Amino acid sequence: MLIGLGSMIGAGVFAAFTPAAAAAGAGLLIGLAIAAVVAYCNAMASAQLAAQYPTSGGTYVYGRERLGEWWGFLAGWGFVVGKTASCAAMALTFAAYAAPAGWQKPVAVAAVLTVTAVNYRGVTRTAGLTRIVVAVVLAALAVSVAAVLLGGGASAEGLRPDPSAEGGWYGVLQSAGLLFFAFAGYARIATMGEEVRDPERTIPRAIGLALGGALVVYASVAVVLLAALGPDGVAATPTPLADAVERGSWAWVSPAVGVGAAAASLGALLALVAGIGRTGLAMARQADLPRFLAAVHPRFRVPHRVEVTVAVAVCALLLVADLRDAIGFSSFGVLLYYLVANVAAFTQHAEHRRRPRWLQVLGAAGCLALVATLPWTAVVAGLAVFAVGVAYRVGRLRLAR
Repeated sequence: MLIGLGSMIGAGVFAAFTPAAAAAGAGLLIGLAIAAVVAYCNAMASAQLAAQYPTSGGTYVYGRERLGEWWGFLAGWGFVVGKTASCAAMALTFAAYAAPAGWQKPVAVAAVLTVTAVNYRGVTRTAGLTRIVVAVVLAALAVSVAAVLLGGGASAEGLRPDPSAEGGWYGVLQSAGLLFFAFAGYARIATMGEEVRDPERTIPRAIGLALGGALVVYASVAVVLLAALGPDGVAATPTPLADAVERGSWAWVSPAVGVGAAAASLGALLALVAGIGRTGLAMARQADLPRFLAAVHPRFRVPHRVEVTVAVAVCALLLVADLRDAIGFSSFGVLLYYLVANVAAFTQHAEHRRRPRWLQVLGAAGCLALVATLPWTAVVAGLAVFAVGVAYRVGRLRLAR
C-alpha cells in the first residue's frame, strides 16, 4: 500500500488540476471519480497478468504472451513515449514551484540532467526514500489544506458548477483523462506477486486501499482548490495550491507547498527515468527499439544508453511543450498501454483469473473513452508518434526478412 501511495501521491496532485479545471470547471470532481474507476480496472488487470507472468517488462511482456508481438510492441511503445512525457511534466512541475519566472525551462532541463546523472550511477529511489518522499508530500498537502481552510481563503461559491462556462460531459471526460495522469503508477503494486505473502489476497487489497487513499487525498485537495480559487482561478495558474494558500491569512506557509511539490516531482522523475530504462532495455533486446540501446553499463549495471536517450528526448520536449501538452500526451500513451493490459487479461483462462471479465471490458472501454476525449493536440501528437513507432517496426521486420 505504501509503494502504491508513493507511486500515486506525487507531482500529479500539484499539477494535474490546472488542465482538468480548464476542461471541466467544477465538473473535474466527477472526472476524478471516473479516472479512479478506470485506474482500478486497469490495476486489477495488471495484477492478474503479473501473477501469471512474474517478470519485468509489464504489459509489453503480457501483450506479447497473450495477444502477439504487435500488441506487445504497441504497449511498450505507449509506455515509453507516455512516460517520457510524464518526465517532462514532472520537470515542469518542479520548475513551476522552485524556479523564478522566466527560469522555469532552464531549471526543468537542469533537473532532468541531474536526475539522469544520479540514475546513471545506479542510484534509484528505494523503499526508504519512498517513505520520506510520501511523508514530505503528505505533510505539505496537510499544511496547505489547513492553511486554506483556516486562513479564510475558501468559499463554497467555487464548488458550484457553471454549465455555461464548462464543456459538459465531454469536458468531464477530458478532465478524467487528464487526471488519470495523477493516478499513473498504481500498477507497480501488481508487479510484487513474487515478493509478498498470499498475493491473490494481498495485492488486490493493497491496490484498492492505495487507490482509495489517493482518491481521498486528491478529492480533498480538489475541493479546497475550487473553494479558494474557483474553476477559472485553478485553470489559470500552473501552481494552484501555492496560489490558494497565498489567498488567505496563512500565506506564510506557502514555502511548504514548494518543498512538497519539489520533493514529489524529483522523486517521481527519478523513478520514471529508471522505469523507462528497464522497459526500453527489454524492447531493445527484442529489436522493438534499436539494438544499440540494449546495453547495460559494465560498472553501474544500468541501461545507460536508454536513460541518456530518454533524457535527450525529455529535454527536447521541454523546449516545445507546456504542462497541459505534456500531461495530455502522457495520458494518451499510458491509457493505450493499459488498454492492451485489459485486452490481454480478458484472454486469460479460468485458472489464472482473479476478477470477472466484465471488469476488463469496463477498463478497456474506459481507456478508449478517455483517450478519445483528450485535448486534440495530445491525440494528434500521440497518433503521430505511434505512427513513427509502427513505421520503425515495419521497416525493421522487412530488413530482417
